[in-house]
Amino acid sequence: MNHFIIIRGPLGVGKTTISKKLAKILDAEYVSIDTVLSDNELDKVNESEGGIPVKNFIKGNKIVMPQIKDNLSNGKTVIIDGCFYHKEQIKHFINNLNASHFTFTLKAPVEVCIERDKGRERGYGEGAAMAVHCMVSKFDYGTVIDTDSKTADEVVQEIVGHLN
Repeated sequence: MNHFIIIRGPLGVGKTTISKKLAKILDAEYVSIDTVLSDNELDKVNESEGGIPVKNFIKGNKIVMPQIKDNLSNGKTVIIDGCFYHKEQIKHFINNLNASHFTFTLKAPVEVCIERDKGRERGYGEGAAMAVHCMVSKFDYGTVIDTDSKTADEVVQEIVGHLN
């Protein structure tokens, strides 16, 4: 059955690691919204909007939509990884992709996300981690999973359990 899975959460929560592991297990296509935004210069923060504007995220969605639709029409599952701190961005995918879907919100304390970000080759910094954590934490969407005391493999298995 073709479906798409949105993995959302704050910077440093483990979205990319978990999404890539999940994609491998499910033989799914992996899409990074952060990469799409960066590659298309849509990742510019607008201070008056308190982050990247929702219109930029929607533009990013539209860029990857043909690729996602193609994969779904060929029976392939698609994993979409991103912060998704605007509900409109999630709803845009749901309303424009003719497929079943799952959304998972990954959570961890801001201190944990900051520490994980520090361990990256190219971290975003404490300020960015705190700001994104605040924006993502304004709402939950789909199934909420606390990643704080779990390994990436444990989180992946929890997600797979929800898919069955």
